[in-house]
Amino acid sequence: MSKRERWNALLELLAAEGRLDVEEAAGTLEVSSATIRRDLDELAEQQMLVRTRGGAIAHGVSYELPLRYKSSRRAPEKQRIAAAVADLVGDREVVGLNGGTTTTEVARVLALRFGGGPREDGEAAASAPALTVVTNALNIAAELAVRPQIKTVSTGGVARPTTYELVGPLTSGVLNEVVLDAAVLGVDGVDAQLGVMAHHEDEAGVSRRLAERANRVIVATDSSKLGRRAFARICGLERVDILVTDVNVSAETSAALADAGVKVIAV
Repeated sequence: MSKRERWNALLELLAAEGRLDVEEAAGTLEVSSATIRRDLDELAEQQMLVRTRGGAIAHGVSYELPLRYKSSRRAPEKQRIAAAVADLVGDREVVGLNGGTTTTEVARVLALRFGGGPREDGEAAASAPALTVVTNALNIAAELAVRPQIKTVSTGGVARPTTYELVGPLTSGVLNEVVLDAAVLGVDGVDAQLGVMAHHEDEAGVSRRLAERANRVIVATDSSKLGRRAFARICGLERVDILVTDVNVSAETSAALADAGVKVIAV
């Protein structure tokens, strides 16, 4: 197990339990206690946790893994979901993307499909981009900005350090002025009665505005989020057209979503 993998596992344990014990973590990861102590010391230097006698605790009351450490979770599923979502995006459309690991994968697939080789219509590319992406995610905007055939629109706002998302009134100001063909939303929870949700109200507000400005709404999420609730509601399922998830979605959940009018694509 590499250091990055150990750090990811330790932060996962910390997110679940709120605290870590050196000896227990060493047993779980099957490494020495000395290795765990060194890892915790280095993570503490990066302000990822607070060291205690014999272990560590999370910063503050709540704890959220930064995006760079969440990116390896369920990676194959997210890559398949991203490819399926990209199949739903047409040439020259305007697409809104919120932040998160799944939408980041979607952006990468879109970059390859729409920002790769030369356009067949030659000079038309200069006046009509192959794709326009509107996003409040700094990391997504940075990855797409180098693709000249993709027009990248980044909202203003205040950056959240764990997700790289821009939030607040400045973000809403930009979104109020755009019209989207599709909004692709990564979410933290999907409930048949309550709809789709996020952990933070400011991020939920941005996702809600993206949905309101879009002709169609595509939710991209792995099956672990289905049947779960989160703190802040984005919108009801009546606003969602398609949900793309992995093949581990249960038949019961698929049926409940279909009954709510949502087309479910499992890949």
